Amino acid sequence: MKNLLLAIIAPAVFAFNLSAKTILIYHTSDVHGWYSSKEAAWDKENPKRKIGGFAALASLLKKEKNPYVLLDSGDTYQGTPEGNFTKGMATIMLMNQLGYAACAAGNHEYDYGEENFKNLASSATFPFLGANVYYKETAKPVEYLKPYTIVEKNGKKIGVIGLAGKHTSITTLPSNVKHLEFRDETAQSYVWTQEIKKQNPDVIVILLHEGTDPSISLQKADMTSWTPDKKQASFGTIAVARSSKGADVVLGGHLHTGIFNGYFDKESSTLISESFWGLTDVTRIDLEFDDATGKFKSASAKLIPLWIDETGEDEKILETIESFSAVVNKEMDRVIGKTEIEINETLPGSGKFDSPIGNWFCDILRKHAKTDIAVQNTGGIRSYLKKGDIRIRDIYHIMPFENTLVTFKITGRQLENMMRENLRPERSKMQVSGIKVRFRMSSERKPVEIYIERNGKKVNPEDEFTIATNNYLTSGGFGEKFISEIKEIADTMIPIRDALIKGVAEARTISKQPDSGRIIKLE
Repeated sequence: MKNLLLAIIAPAVFAFNLSAKTILIYHTSDVHGWYSSKEAAWDKENPKRKIGGFAALASLLKKEKNPYVLLDSGDTYQGTPEGNFTKGMATIMLMNQLGYAACAAGNHEYDYGEENFKNLASSATFPFLGANVYYKETAKPVEYLKPYTIVEKNGKKIGVIGLAGKHTSITTLPSNVKHLEFRDETAQSYVWTQEIKKQNPDVIVILLHEGTDPSISLQKADMTSWTPDKKQASFGTIAVARSSKGADVVLGGHLHTGIFNGYFDKESSTLISESFWGLTDVTRIDLEFDDATGKFKSASAKLIPLWIDETGEDEKILETIESFSAVVNKEMDRVIGKTEIEINETLPGSGKFDSPIGNWFCDILRKHAKTDIAVQNTGGIRSYLKKGDIRIRDIYHIMPFENTLVTFKITGRQLENMMRENLRPERSKMQVSGIKVRFRMSSERKPVEIYIERNGKKVNPEDEFTIATNNYLTSGGFGEKFISEIKEIADTMIPIRDALIKGVAEARTISKQPDSGRIIKLE
């Protein structure tokens, strides 16, 4: 009798333990081709300490005793020579090797065109997700992206929905996606959450290539006590969480924000998090299930820095990286000049609106194109120049995009309107050369009283100038209304990187900072 009771009880105990066991999600986003570890130059106490990379992540995951699901919110490869030269295939090799379960479509997945993205998606052992991406002509969903996937782990069904950012129509080269429709993420989150519920998942996760709060872009933040205002609640991950009517976890990206312990939105009962960028960090989500019923109970988040002296590095992943890096390194490590000073970035919240690297960048464009003015979108400048030798690799880090140099004519009125559209209370979305801009912000946080000077003289509305910029902005990044008004647009077909490389080679040695104070907010 005793043995019979044990035979009955043992399976029940096993099932009880199985239902109680924690399941994890490890989440990355905006890797942007940063496959290897790098020195944490921002760490004042130990700037040589190395952080990040797929080898560190793989090593961390190998030590994990709980079952886990590995997910990503997009922008996987654009940003480094290795990512660009392989057009993303190096990323797919590494993500396959690590065992990713799904990835949302980021805007930069389209940077080499839709056919290249299709090739990447077909080569992946995991699905790329984009529930809101449709062909304009037929109104049918694209065939290379799935709306969702169901991942079974430890007896639980985890439903994962993927949504591309609606902004993708202008945040990749617009001509690459002009035939596609990126439908509103909030409306689509509801449609597909209700659809996936039919599969009876234990947990619903939404991967979104959009963030939580633009004011903390490029920063890490503790948002546990944050309360979004009406405008913040209508945007990105918060809006998607509330509109979905059923998502348990929403994992964002695009804004390059890291959220230390996630944000629990009480209105939607949804945990929201983001995982910074460049694969320096990974977010761990703990999914807890009720001991008695096995039903999903709660989720918690933690942003984990991938310090390699703590995680170690997986040898097999290092070998994979080396296999495609060897060819790239030969060209990328070629020295083209040097700088005796660091030409760095200006971080949001610093009180400064122009940056040394932005000013340097625009000065080279203006000189190369022989125009009166040059402008460059701040978000398109992805790194800075460290003191010492300047290599081809450094220029690729600064300008990873395949943009070309474009010139056109602009009036003083149009110039003022352009700056008005790109000035924010904490930062400028545009860097400039050849002009100085002063402005005030209204109580509604909109720029007013904009004063533009050139060569010490006020720019009048009827004045006309030549201007140099990149083809991303003239292909729709400025906004269609602005582009329709300007004239004599000419694409030189000269890659922006080539102009920067020539500028470094001609200077040979950079010994002083470009002049600053080009964009100033008045009190």
